[in-house]
Amino acid sequence: MAAILKEIRTDLERKSMAGRAKRAAVAYIRTSSAANVGADKDSDKRQRAAIEGFAKRAGFELVGEFNDAAVSGADPIESRAGFTALLDRIEGNGVRTVLVEDASRFARELMTQELGILALINRGVRVLTANGDDLTDSSDPSRVMMRQIAGAFHQYEKARLVAKLKAARQRKRELVGKVEGRKSWAEINPELVKEARRLRRRSPKGGQRSLRAVAEELARLGYVNERGVPFSPSSVQSMLS
Repeated sequence: MAAILKEIRTDLERKSMAGRAKRAAVAYIRTSSAANVGADKDSDKRQRAAIEGFAKRAGFELVGEFNDAAVSGADPIESRAGFTALLDRIEGNGVRTVLVEDASRFARELMTQELGILALINRGVRVLTANGDDLTDSSDPSRVMMRQIAGAFHQYEKARLVAKLKAARQRKRELVGKVEGRKSWAEINPELVKEARRLRRRSPKGGQRSLRAVAEELARLGYVNERGVPFSPSSVQSMLS
């Protein structure tokens, strides 16, 4: 009988622990200026107290806190060190609830707010305020529309940046030549390329030397690869192309 009671008690404890794990949450705090940062200031204290109070009432266990100090509410979400660390924690330990004091602490500008929330929704995360509002609620058509607009805008900005960088590389390439990627053999060792071409054209039996024969001749002249062995035929081919 005692063994049965012990097994039941163990099972209940295991289920209780599982329930607590499912209610785990992390706090996100943002202070908007350096004047609000420090032990003698109350912005972070107020936010922390509001979050802890809600967590206790709602049955959440806070297992972490992430703070962006002196960060404007308009600053892009992806540029915030604290929010980046929050994403790393979420992806690493499975916590799926983020608590904030209110929506403005997450971000003041609606577009910035929705982009950040969209990043969390894509990871299966809920964002709750200290008064119980679910910022990730998908039942509000206006919020869903705004997230779709925000996502489209973010994609547009990304495509625009890629196009700008491509145009900048092209302009630089026209001015100075190749600007990215692995350097060619002609750039690394023009004398080597010159010699390879000469050897390729001149064969004792007439016609072109084979790529392997060119590599062997280069080795006799002291031209070897970084490992100190003759170049492979494919390396010779890249020198000649």
